[in-house]
Amino acid sequence: MKFAVIVFPGSNCDADMYHAISDALGAEVEYVWHHETSLQGFDGILLPGGFSHGDYLRSGAIARFAPIMKAVIEAAKEGKPVLGVCNGFQILLEAGLLPGAMKRNEGLKFICRPAVLTVENEKTMFTAGYEKGQEITIPVAHGEGNYECDDATFNELEKNGQIIFRYKDNINGSRHQIAGIMNEAGNVLGMMPHPERAVEALLGSDDGLALFQSIVRNWRETHVATT
Repeated sequence: MKFAVIVFPGSNCDADMYHAISDALGAEVEYVWHHETSLQGFDGILLPGGFSHGDYLRSGAIARFAPIMKAVIEAAKEGKPVLGVCNGFQILLEAGLLPGAMKRNEGLKFICRPAVLTVENEKTMFTAGYEKGQEITIPVAHGEGNYECDDATFNELEKNGQIIFRYKDNINGSRHQIAGIMNEAGNVLGMMPHPERAVEALLGSDDGLALFQSIVRNWRETHVATT
């Protein structure tokens, strides 16, 4: 399985994501600059955190129009796994690949610390390596991670099992403590916490590694023939 790490001007977690895939996961990965227009040959798409285009207008609002985003949207339509972390999540929201929007953190302060998440849905290509209700420690680093949506959208997310992670403690004011959601098709996940920064126990937690392992396992089960 081959991953693409999309790099925008202002991305600052691209190297972390690359390291998680290449060194911790042991999978093939390449950087793809935002000016590119094709993702042919890649099996999984990763949008890292940072401050794309300086977070001008709104976080992710300019990156959403980058040439590479057309290919990201096509990859999502094809059913390929697409993961957006932090600023990557914000870009997915701006691109309409996920519902809802981000507001400034409650308290209007940047938050950078480990956070305990609860796994709400373990039956996805991203979370098969976890158990329902499992608590995992994943670091956060964001100023606009306060997820918001209207009542109808929230009810749909709940009904369809699209809420994947919740904060144990609501650190940023997100509606119903939402930390990560996926699309209805189940192949696009956006989350504010950084699993790529939690792939080695030496750094405080390796709870994020199972997310990437789950993606690879699903890909092998659906693409690799067995005899």
